[in-house]
Amino acid sequence: MNDKDNKLIALFMGLEEDGVDGYLVDMDKDYGYQIIHESCFLYDSSWDWLMPVVQKCFDTQQPSEGQHYFINESLLTMKIEVVYDRVVEFIKTYNSERDRWEEQTRIEEGLDHKG
Repeated sequence: MNDKDNKLIALFMGLEEDGVDGYLVDMDKDYGYQIIHESCFLYDSSWDWLMPVVQKCFDTQQPSEGQHYFINESLLTMKIEVVYDRVVEFIKTYNSERDRWEEQTRIEEGLDHKG
């Protein structure tokens, strides 16, 4: 189990850091919220946990061509560890491109305000 990658997935799925090391908050629960320790995430061992992540990856616009294809290919193996690795790769690429886009936007807005 990889707690670091499971946490990466949890954040991608909308959970928020609690401020207490290792805990995340799921605000989407019907009864309010749920605090979960990152060691309790089962994305790497449960299809029930992983498949909603796969669906969110497919629903997410991805500028890098091929990322959805790699997840789709991994599903054909029917091995959770292969799908998990592709999902983690997708999220890391997505986050990197999102961060780069946000930085570019900040730069352009800064230039627009000066000129």
